[in-house]
Amino acid sequence: MRGLTTLEEAGELLKPGDDFILGLPVAVVLAQRLRLPTIDRDEFADMVRIQIEKAMPYSTEEMTTDSEIISQTEEGSVISAVAVHNEKLSELAAPLISRDLIPRQVTVYAAQRAATHAPLGTALLIYPESEAIVCAISEEGKLSFTRTLDGADPLQLQRDLPQLALSAELQGINTAFPKILLDESLFALRDTVEGLFANTPDFVAVEVPPAESGLNLLPQAWRQRRAQIARQGEWRKRLLLAGGAYAAILVLFIAYMLILKFRIGRLDRRIARDAPRTEFVKATDTRWRALAPAIDPHYYPIEVLVHIFDSLPSADVRITNFTQSARQVSIEGEANSAALAYQFADKVKKNPELQTFQFDMSAPRILPNDHAQFRLEGKPR
Repeated sequence: MRGLTTLEEAGELLKPGDDFILGLPVAVVLAQRLRLPTIDRDEFADMVRIQIEKAMPYSTEEMTTDSEIISQTEEGSVISAVAVHNEKLSELAAPLISRDLIPRQVTVYAAQRAATHAPLGTALLIYPESEAIVCAISEEGKLSFTRTLDGADPLQLQRDLPQLALSAELQGINTAFPKILLDESLFALRDTVEGLFANTPDFVAVEVPPAESGLNLLPQAWRQRRAQIARQGEWRKRLLLAGGAYAAILVLFIAYMLILKFRIGRLDRRIARDAPRTEFVKATDTRWRALAPAIDPHYYPIEVLVHIFDSLPSADVRITNFTQSARQVSIEGEANSAALAYQFADKVKKNPELQTFQFDMSAPRILPNDHAQFRLEGKPR
């Protein structure tokens, strides 16, 4: 664990949005033990505010206050109330606030030490803060009384502690402390404390980390700013996720394009390698097509003419002209009716021996004697 001596050093290790707690020194807060004639929790805030307003020279709008219940009976409640002046708090935390480092909780370090070492009963805690000595009394782990003494002189402590105990008794605190906690750095004061209270103090070290306190003096403006930073952090995360997803999609797209380019290149190489054979096949096919009319019986004119005559539906359909070239077959004829002409064309198209050609017939021309003159043309498929 790295030891830090200033908030500037702490600020260098933190970043906006981090979850941390700021423990205030006793010198910047007002801690009071209040006895309220009520056990209704809803009334605590107003009554505590009124009592603290009497004790501090600031308006309630200039302060942040909080309280904890020490004990409750039918006669009333004993409250641990703490207040801090917002301007002083801002000055103290300026090294953090200037960097947008907003704590999750602002509490009192003395309350943290009390919750850590004396969660039950009444205890006196004596420990150093800066150049001063803090004497804090806790009841049931709640801060109820604090005093700051200048220096760690045993004689000064011998004069000030009885006065502190008297002030505490006037507030209703039992000063026959069953537990006295002395910071290990104040070993030289052990005999003085033991002589005053006839009780051997226990030595305690700095807590890493201390127990959490129920007190929270986080100003409302800081709460709003922290919530805003949290929202900004969430949006930043979302944008980073969106950017990461976009980058991943872009990388995948580039990889896909590279794969396609590789495959296209491989296909181009195959096509180039197979080009001579492909050209040979094409040339052979062209030659066979050119030779087909001479070597394929389906192209022989006599064979074609025989199959055409086989397709005549009746003697009422007559072929008057037959012409065949390498590119086309032309059939002219006359039928007693247009229906017979269409019937003939249909039979020619369906003749399995004539499937080498694709036949088409335009609309027949009707003669004065109601006969139909037709022309059927076929082209090699």
